[in-house]
Parts: sequence; C-alpha cells; structure tokens
Amino acid sequence: MNNNLRYALAAARLTPTDVAAALAVDPKTVARWLQGRTPYPRHRWAIADLLHIDEVELWPETDQRHRVFADGVEAVYPHRWSVPQRMWRDLFQGATAEIGILAYSALFIAEDPGLLRVLTDRASAGTKVRILLGNPASSEVAARGNDEGIGSDVMSARIRNALAFYHPLTVGEGIKLRLHRTVLYSSIYRADDDLLVNTHAYATPAADAPVMHLRRTESHGTAATYLTCFERVWTTAEPYRHDC
Repeated sequence: MNNNLRYALAAARLTPTDVAAALAVDPKTVARWLQGRTPYPRHRWAIADLLHIDEVELWPETDQRHRVFADGVEAVYPHRWSVPQRMWRDLFQGATAEIGILAYSALFIAEDPGLLRVLTDRASAGTKVRILLGNPASSEVAARGNDEGIGSDVMSARIRNALAFYHPLTVGEGIKLRLHRTVLYSSIYRADDDLLVNTHAYATPAADAPVMHLRRTESHGTAATYLTCFERVWTTAEPYRHDC
C-alpha cells in the first residue's frame, strides 16, 4: 500500500481516475500503484509534476540520496507519512532483544492492528517491549497540543485513545507501558540497534515532521544519543494504571 501517494492525491483533491486521464494510462494501473507497485520512472516523474511534489516524497525507496550518507544515518525522510508503511513493520518484526516507543501518543501505531500484532508476537518470542506515552493530564501534553495548533484537549484525547488500544497488550509480562511528563523534542521508535527518530517542530504535527533512520554503530554515535534519551525518560516515567 502506497499511503504516500494516497495522501498526496487526497491533498491535491485528485482521484485515481484524474491521474489516469492526465497520464493516459488505464485506471487499473493507477490502482496498482496505490496498492504498492512502483511505476516506471517516466510515470513517477509525471505524477510528481502533476502533484507539484518531489518524487522522493512519494517513492523514497527509489532515491539513492536516502542511502547511507553518514556514519549511523541510514536515511532521512521529509515527513513521517513518507516513511514506507512496510518499514514500520520490518523495523519491529526484526527486533529480537528490545523494542522501544517514546512519543506523546503514537496513535498511528495504536490504530494499526497489524503493528499491534507484531508487538504482541515479538513480546511472546521474548523481545522486551517498552512503550512511553505522554501523561494526558500533564502540562507538557497540553503545551504540545497548543504548539501543534490542535489544542490541549485534543492532544489529551489522542493519548487516551492510544491507551485504549495499547492497554490490552500490557496484560501479559512482555510489554511494559509508562506515562511520562517530559517535553519531547522528538519521538523515538527503536528496534534493537535501529531507530526511527521523528523530530518535533513548532506548529507542525508529528506526521508532517522529518524522520531519521539511525543505526547504532558505536557507543557515542548519533543513535546512542537518542537511546540515552529514551532511558532517561523511562526512569522518570510512571507505570500506567488503567484507571488513570
């Protein structure tokens, strides 16, 4: 599923039929692109021109600039929504030692039954899973909601919705959930030595902010900085209680 293309079409108020007509292709071809098939270069370029968007925002995996360009930095994506969906699943499915999630709500993961199943399966296989979400009653969460322009009540509601999805996962012993009262400058999604770091920007929803794919290569590298951040927040956070 190419959600990047789907979201871009919705933002441009174009239908697959519109794209098919503009590129002189069969509508079924556009449907296959939306399902995940990568178009030929000439079609990718034409779609990018039609949508007034960079090709790499629609198909980031096709651009060599997303390959390793610094020690420990595997890729940089312009938006969280431009990270291929399969990458989130591959990230967590590949974890054997530890999975860590640090965010305010991580609602996009909580609303994906497939990702929740991956977390449950990995925990059952012995992988340690730790989830850190913002305390919905905290001033830090309220401030983030106001910074994003959605309001403190909406941000708190997003977290409570996420908690409703995550809570059933914590019944067993393998998945731990805590609530933090921390000002986050980024959200961190860890699977062993690989991290997806979603930076936070003022007045910008996390889904629209850039994401770095980092890999731990040394004890003092880029990834290590964010792993240390995760541990510090974990030690100050409170265990989640269902009645909170």
